[in-house]
Order: sequence, then structure tokens, then C-alpha cells
Amino acid sequence: MYDVIVIGGGPSGLMAAIAAGTAKKKVLLLEKGHKLGRKLAISGGGRCNVTNRLPIDEIVKHIPGNGRFLYSPFTVYNNEDIITFFEGLGVALKEEDHGRMFPVSNRAQDVVDAMLRELDRLKVEIRQNTPVAKLLMNDEKIIGVRLNDGNEIKAGAVVVAVGGKAVPQTGSTGDGYPWAEKAGHTISDLFPTEVPLLSTETFIRNKELQGLALRDAEVSVLNKKGKTIVTHKMDMLFTHFGLSGPAVLRCSQFVVKEIKKNGGNPVSVRIQSLTDYNPESAFQLIFKMAKEEPKKALKNVWKGLVPERWLLFLMGRADIEESLTGADLSAEQARHLAGNLVGFEMKVNGTQPLEKAFVTGGGVSIKEIEPKTMASKKKAGLYFCGEILDIHGYTGGYNITSALVTGRIAGMSAADYVVVEKNS
Repeated sequence: MYDVIVIGGGPSGLMAAIAAGTAKKKVLLLEKGHKLGRKLAISGGGRCNVTNRLPIDEIVKHIPGNGRFLYSPFTVYNNEDIITFFEGLGVALKEEDHGRMFPVSNRAQDVVDAMLRELDRLKVEIRQNTPVAKLLMNDEKIIGVRLNDGNEIKAGAVVVAVGGKAVPQTGSTGDGYPWAEKAGHTISDLFPTEVPLLSTETFIRNKELQGLALRDAEVSVLNKKGKTIVTHKMDMLFTHFGLSGPAVLRCSQFVVKEIKKNGGNPVSVRIQSLTDYNPESAFQLIFKMAKEEPKKALKNVWKGLVPERWLLFLMGRADIEESLTGADLSAEQARHLAGNLVGFEMKVNGTQPLEKAFVTGGGVSIKEIEPKTMASKKKAGLYFCGEILDIHGYTGGYNITSALVTGRIAGMSAADYVVVEKNS
């Protein structure tokens, strides 16, 4: 008989097991794979973006999927506590752009190893290659788990930290959703977020722009009336199937929701590569440049405004021959090009599947979770944390912050619950 069983050896599960172990409880951590912390080890490009140092309001803003739910948990345990925790384990951290925190060593494995050493120190029992088949419960409360091999293990409390459905090669294959439903929970629709976009535009199919990156472009998702839903200014990339890169990944969940809203029809995306200009000021700029050097080929006049491949592509769209000189440029052609430099629009008709996404949207409804304890409102002794919850943020340390905070609180609360149960 254990006090607390934690299912899942990802960021939130490791943190939950450490929290319950710190409370001197008898803890069992079950991981179906052969390795703990696999998602941590590949996060942040293998450097592990452990959290983000921005103010709480900013962090919540970067978690468009129910980030507001985290205000309450953050009063119990927050991003600064995460930093203190890792530094206490001997992992020195450094701050990079946009508040992102990384280990000074730039090695994600150092973060994983520090957590494993802590579990060892706290004498948490770990069983790898041990998949769970179901949660055991009676009408009132949770009583343990049944493993795939048929063995049953009893416990005072169970923390479910099995992740979502994104990055399935790390073991997140959606195992926890049916368990949550059996315990009476609602699962909101799952969808991919932080995922590349697909497009059937001719120039994408012909691979005309494949591999072209635009630096600090403004990418916007439009609704069917042409109004902007969201804009992200970051790098983006044209691929053989559509669009990718940081700005596009951040826009992806809004594309998914808009496609769903308009009955599956394609959605317009606007790309502004010449930022800080509007159609009129961009027209004035390029027309003036052309007329000041009337004998020069336009592609050389405008060189450096945007990457050359993009410039030539947009010149083609505006029927401006590559060899055309400034003297022969009409105002109409210049206006057409200016319009595309500040607002090139294209259709996207979906995203890569959930398995290719970085983050799962949807999950266990947060309306059914106590925010200060991560306890299930449906079944006593049951706790949820990490990506199985319907909380999703942008990449940049936000999802991992949510996972570590909810994991810490779930583990602490499960330990407290067991004490109360024993004494009642």
C-alpha cells in the first residue's frame, strides 16, 4: 500500500512525485516507457526551457488556452519557485530573450538528471515499463490502479500526469482521457496547437518558396469577414506543405478554431514582411526608390527591403518583370507590390495532425478541478496535472511552467489528502 501513486514520468509527474516525497510520503512513480523525462530532454531544442521569468500577467497572456485558471495555482507555487527549486538542485539557470530560462549548461539532460537524483534522495519508488490499464475507485474515492499485467496496487491518492497526445514518441498517447471520463470528468475536444499549417495554394504545391524564411514577419489569422483574430510578429518559414516557424506555430490554434467555426472551410492568413509600413507608405517608399534610380533594374533597387526570393515572388505577382527598370514602373504596379509587402494573403486549409504538434489543445475540463489543489471535483483522492488538463500555451517555457506548477501542487495536495484521510 502506497500513500501516493503518480502515473507518468514527464515534467509534471516528476514534479508531483518529488512534492509528495518531500512531504515524507510513501510514493510510487509509474512510467509506461523505459525512460523518465523524455519530453523534458527534447524540450527547448534539447536545452530545456524550464520556465519563464516574465510577470504572472504576461505568462497568463502567453497561455491562450485557459491560462487564467493558473492565477490561483500561482499563489501557491509559481515560476520564481521553479527557478529556486532547480537552483536548489544544483542546476544553475540563465535568462534569455522574452524571459526564457535555460540551464547554464544548455543541456536538458542536466535538468532531468537533477530531478532523478532528487527522487532517489527522497526514496521515491520508480517502476519503468509499467503501463497502467485503469484507475481503481469505489463510489466515494480512488483506491489505486490496475496495471496492464493485471496486478493491482492500492494507494491513498493517485496523481494522473500522463500528458496529452502531442509528441507521442515520448509516450504521450492520450491514455489518461478515458480514465478521467470513467471518474466522471468531461474531456473538451482535443486539437493540435503549436503545429505547422497546411496549404494547397499553387505556389506551395509547386514548392516555389520552400525553405524561405522571413525574419520578424507579422503573421495574422483572419476571420471570414477579413477581420484580424490574432497577429504574431516572429520568424516564419515556407515549407513544401505550407507554413511553419515560430509566428506560424503561435497562430495555429486560432486557425484550428476558425476552421471549426466556419464549417471546415479554408482560412486566410496575412503575412506582412515589410513591417512598420501601411499600403500607402510602402507605396511611397518603393515608388520613390524606383524613380530615384530610373535606369536600374527594380530587383536591384529594392534589394534588401525583404529577402530576394520573396521580393522576386511578389514582383511576379504584381506583373513586374525582373528586368524592368524604375523608369518603366507604373504607379499601379507599385501599389500592387506595396499591398503584398504589407499584407500578402493566402489560404490555409488545416494543420498537421495532433501527433505532429508540440502541444495538445483541449483535455480534462478545468471547471472540474480545484485550482489550489489540482484535486478532481468528481472523485476524492484523484489529482490531475500537466498537459492532460485543458490548458495550453505558446512555446517559450509557458507549457512547462504550467506542467511544473500543476505537478508540484498536485503532489503536495495528494500528500496532504492522505494525512487527512488517515486521521479521519
